Amino acid sequence: MKEIRIGGQAVLEGIMMKGPESYALAVRKPDKTIDVSVTPFVSAGQKHKVLNIPILRGVVNFIESLYIGMKTLMKSSEYFEEEEESEGSDKKSDKKDGKDDMKDKAYLVGSLLLSLGIAVVIFMMLPAFVANFLYKITESNLLVNLAEGILRLVIFLVYIILISKMEDINRTFMYHGAEHKTINCLEAGDELTVENVMKHTRFHKRCGTSFVFIVMIVSIIVFMFVSTDVMWLRLLSRVLLVPVIAGISYEFIRYAGKHNNACSTILSQPGLWVQRVTTKEPDPDMVEVAIASVDAVIDWRAYIEEINSDRE
Repeated sequence: MKEIRIGGQAVLEGIMMKGPESYALAVRKPDKTIDVSVTPFVSAGQKHKVLNIPILRGVVNFIESLYIGMKTLMKSSEYFEEEEESEGSDKKSDKKDGKDDMKDKAYLVGSLLLSLGIAVVIFMMLPAFVANFLYKITESNLLVNLAEGILRLVIFLVYIILISKMEDINRTFMYHGAEHKTINCLEAGDELTVENVMKHTRFHKRCGTSFVFIVMIVSIIVFMFVSTDVMWLRLLSRVLLVPVIAGISYEFIRYAGKHNNACSTILSQPGLWVQRVTTKEPDPDMVEVAIASVDAVIDWRAYIEEINSDRE
């Protein structure tokens, strides 16, 4: 059995884990039971080798991760709708026809595009817009772009610190910690029991938080080569270069996740610092949810046995 890189995401009272051929959503329902749903999924990069070349594969992975993340987040929220809306079996059928499925997909894509658009405006265009006024006091492209990058980092850090104060988000960050602990336990070759998982760290090099932070750093470097004091060109360049920056950042995260050396440690450290905010220590019930999600996408017992035998 070849080495498997499991990825995941914390959602509302649950965790999504993505394996080689599917992803699973495990949610702790209001009645305290765990519901697990599995969706077959093979990356476009696996289907079309041309999409698996460096940089481009990062763009593909970024888009797919956003789609799956939004889809599972919306699905997890359905478990906690008001009782009269979630039950209602006497008033309406639970079955959805083709038109309902199309509406759901349209809503999902619309929500994804809206969320992505808001993120680009806040984290890319706003810092560029503000920094552009610095050309009134300096002609240095280096200083202006550096100020833009610092402002972008400040906005990002203030944003995650503020949302971490919200009760629901804080619980999601605890599930985020459970996700990381479980993946770390699996990759260490330890049996996935609550006791074993709780012993592992809640920080992980391949975390999405680390990816976003690397995006911020890479954007500073990339924009150094795209300098203009024309406002509309400056803003347009920030939007058009988002896929390129995402692709480069993915290669950094991919390298750091596969290697354990001084270079990967340096690349990972800023993201690990930010994870002190975006992950919290989980409780055992949350770890149970994470294990259930992993159990649905791979035979982790056979995998652990295989990797441990290879390491001997």
